Amino acid sequence: MKKKVLMAVLALSAMSCYNIERNCADFKTGKFEFEYEVDGVKKVSNFVRNDTLEIDTYEGKTDSSKVRWINDCEFVLEKINPKNMAEKQAVHMKILSTEGNSYTFEFSRLGEAKKQKGTVTKIND
Repeated sequence: MKKKVLMAVLALSAMSCYNIERNCADFKTGKFEFEYEVDGVKKVSNFVRNDTLEIDTYEGKTDSSKVRWINDCEFVLEKINPKNMAEKQAVHMKILSTEGNSYTFEFSRLGEAKKQKGTVTKIND
């Protein structure tokens, strides 16, 4: 019995040492940069977000989305002027962790199980 209690205490101690930082409120508003690769080519998207609106600039094109916060770390993006059926589908975003001026997130179209991940850097308050 003592061995089981000791193992439980050690497991809990190990878990408490690994706390994921989630200061999501720091990233609700501001100017951000998102870097990613498409077919081996580095792409950069810049966006500005406030509580209700996100304006994204990518390859010289600007697009706007409504932002609806579910909680401090999750929100839904909906294109204001979707150009096709795919853009009409809202996207669920979830901040998984924060570190300094960046956050790691996962996203998927609402209703889809497949999630993708990325990292965003805050470049200006």
